[in-house]
Amino acid sequence: MSTASNKIARRPFIAELLKHRGGSLIVSGLGSPTWDCFAAGDSPEYLYSWGGMGLALPTALGVAIAQPKRRVVCVTGDGELLMGVGTLGVVGDQAPGNLGILVLDNEKFGETGRQRGLTSNRTDLTAVAQGFGIGKTMLVTEQGAIPALAKLLFETPGPVLAVAKIAITEDPWALPEKDGAAIGQRFREALGVNRA
Repeated sequence: MSTASNKIARRPFIAELLKHRGGSLIVSGLGSPTWDCFAAGDSPEYLYSWGGMGLALPTALGVAIAQPKRRVVCVTGDGELLMGVGTLGVVGDQAPGNLGILVLDNEKFGETGRQRGLTSNRTDLTAVAQGFGIGKTMLVTEQGAIPALAKLLFETPGPVLAVAKIAITEDPWALPEKDGAAIGQRFREALGVNRA
């Protein structure tokens, strides 16, 4: 498919998008999604991922089911989503109305050497999501689409999914806490959930 790909500088795109999150909880995938969310301004309502390839969406789904009164948005990459693509079937089946999914698609396998990714040719993640029963999707190729994207991700009854075609960029390192237990505890405390 590869329509107008690699147009958006992801770091300023994520920073601008997250200004619209309101009280949404953010679950970010490993690598760039986590670094970009952290660089935009840390929050205890961000659940960062370290080394859990393919687990951002299943984690966000679990949080959305456990916290039905809170909006949950998963920010992940194309390679990570494809690694756990079956989770889209579970999302479609469970249909949590409070879940939004943003796929940052650079059309590369960025974590393993930037080899050509599957979405650079014929794989269309919005069509895949629709096939799994996620009826509201959006393809974003320009930074100017942020208002419509924010409305979809943070307000539209879910589940919803957007794919943003982003550029490969060299951004300064912005790394959050690496201790998974500490990240999880901070997130639970932000939700008012006591540790068992």
